[in-house]
Amino acid sequence: MKPLQGQRVIDLTQNVAGPYCTQVLADLGADVIKIERPGAGDDTRHWAPNIGAAMSPTYATFNRGKASVAIDLDRADGQQLLRSMLRDNDVVVHSLKPGSAEQRGLGYDDLKGLKNGLIYCAISAYGNVGPMAGLPGYDPLIQAYAGIMSVNGHEGLPPARVGVSMVDIGTGLWSALAIVAAASQRHQTGKGCRVDTSLLETGIAWMTNPIANYSASGKLPRRMGSATAMLMPYEVFDCADGQVFIGCGNDRLFGKLLAAIELTALANDERFATNAQRVDNRNLVHDTLEATTHQLQVADVIKRLQSRGVPVSPVHNLSQVTGDTQVRALDISKDLNVAGSTLGALCAIGSPMRFDGTREFASHVSAKVGEDTRAVLAASGLDTRDIERLAEQRVIQIA
Repeated sequence: MKPLQGQRVIDLTQNVAGPYCTQVLADLGADVIKIERPGAGDDTRHWAPNIGAAMSPTYATFNRGKASVAIDLDRADGQQLLRSMLRDNDVVVHSLKPGSAEQRGLGYDDLKGLKNGLIYCAISAYGNVGPMAGLPGYDPLIQAYAGIMSVNGHEGLPPARVGVSMVDIGTGLWSALAIVAAASQRHQTGKGCRVDTSLLETGIAWMTNPIANYSASGKLPRRMGSATAMLMPYEVFDCADGQVFIGCGNDRLFGKLLAAIELTALANDERFATNAQRVDNRNLVHDTLEATTHQLQVADVIKRLQSRGVPVSPVHNLSQVTGDTQVRALDISKDLNVAGSTLGALCAIGSPMRFDGTREFASHVSAKVGEDTRAVLAASGLDTRDIERLAEQRVIQIA
């Protein structure tokens, strides 16, 4: 059995954070029923590039393993239909603005009395309390608001967004973890609960270390590109044919680095003797080391440093990542055939965890909005006539 086999999840989320949460739950074996708007569906279906009818790579990769049921939750009949679908011990996940679910009669207080053991996860931008609780927000806005942009990029240049949706993905992971924790508690007590997560709380959590350092020193961190303020060398260096990241977390490793690139004479230079001195002389250390690495091939630097146990990595592009032997050995990616796709197979990334050596990977991708509406509603007890009536009234959509 998969870890969450038998657990049903009603997914009212869209965009990235919520769908990533429920995709992780689907990978772990949960039966995820994604509720989408009739016609348009999830907003990410229409993000670039388009790979088919109402399908994008973003939608396909974050919605593996989910059934698609199209219900208009702005209508009273649609709201009642959703309430009637609930079963004991269901999980409901939504990413509506605080107050929006309550306005539709779909808040936690509205639903918790309907079925026993309900776990209700509400994902918001700025949290469900405070003066900004009702505002919408996206990953880049939170990177700016939480201070992530202030420490990302290069000195003298504008603040930069981290190039991946780290706040969205992080929020999805925290939400999934909280749901699994709540399910474990429910197993002990029989009671469900409300879980609240937000993009802002995730953004602040990512800043744990910079905030601690600022609290201790009173000094605002500066943008340092690939470097870190606490260690040196701990950044990217140019080579003859590319770049490498070298990370020396202690003086012992720095000594091994000097031996590897034949600069042992520097060990006697007091400016290089300890990490604190190297941090104080950061530019000198960088330029001295790079004068040597710049003359060497990436593969040569990697071989030299790895042979002495010095942490080092080439700076890969995505072509190199997806073709890398170590990445392939982990079997974290799979080629999915998305029905109706103009691109054929899509490289999808699985959840980064394994159980007894096995990675759980939900591979089903819904190709159409409402593809599973009829089957799910029939399984929920609606007869054929009611399903057809709701479809005619456009409360639901049947693909």
